Amino acid sequence: MLGEAKVGAGLLVLKPGGFALPHYADSSKLGYVLQGEHGVAGLILPSNDKTNTNEEKVVGLGTGDVIGVPLGSVSWWYNHGNSDCVIAFLGETSKHTFQTGVLIVKLDPEERNKFPQPADQNIVNKWVKNIVHFSPEIRIDRAGEATSLTGKNFPFLEEIGLSCSLVKLEADAMLSPFYTNDSSVRVFYAVKGTGKVQIVGINGKLVLDKTILAGQVLVVPRFFTVGVIAEDEGLECFSITTTSRHADVVDFASKESVLNTFAPSVLQSALNLPPEFLKFIKGKLTKADILIPPIN
Repeated sequence: MLGEAKVGAGLLVLKPGGFALPHYADSSKLGYVLQGEHGVAGLILPSNDKTNTNEEKVVGLGTGDVIGVPLGSVSWWYNHGNSDCVIAFLGETSKHTFQTGVLIVKLDPEERNKFPQPADQNIVNKWVKNIVHFSPEIRIDRAGEATSLTGKNFPFLEEIGLSCSLVKLEADAMLSPFYTNDSSVRVFYAVKGTGKVQIVGINGKLVLDKTILAGQVLVVPRFFTVGVIAEDEGLECFSITTTSRHADVVDFASKESVLNTFAPSVLQSALNLPPEFLKFIKGKLTKADILIPPIN
């Protein structure tokens, strides 16, 4: 499915003193720091009309940071800390295959002392954003919260052509079933917890019905609908969408539901529902948000 949707995923784990040697990015991707407070990345952007050529920027990385890596850029990655630095990469592969086999070495203490330190905060703010520190766009009591980074609040994403979101569901809460109507693909990485996921195809056929666990990747193809219910420990997911804009989301179980736009007679005939039950459903839709708390 990753190949069919032309997206990819990878996990970089750097032990203390671990150094991923400089390499070209053969696809545009976003890195999300899952663990570590003293990671460092060096980036050289591909030359174009908007950026300087052959200018290396060194940035610090910590848990919750999102860093963009454009196609054709050169990067290296290093762990200055005393515990593991773990970075999940999600990206698109429409032009190339997702790069694997990056050579990692361990630097000795003398080499570590000579290694470049992160640049000033202005560079960090341009190339790196901490999604955990952003105010959530949606926060619902007993349901959870959702935060997004797009080209609007993270301009560097315009160059990469991707956007991302962090959704935190509390126990038994639900992410309303939705799809994107702009032909973009969404890739989820389960950061913490577990949840029940269902994906429905364009023809209305259920194509996935299973539990997603921490560390697993979920691909939602173009125009497919996905819904998620967190289990007892809740669920936290980081996702990318193959557009730098806010994806045009169409959901089915909130006050923004597309079902609210249809005339009752149309819905009744299309869904073959009794009038009383249809009235009950529409009443529920007018009160719900895209993040839905448990009934009890």
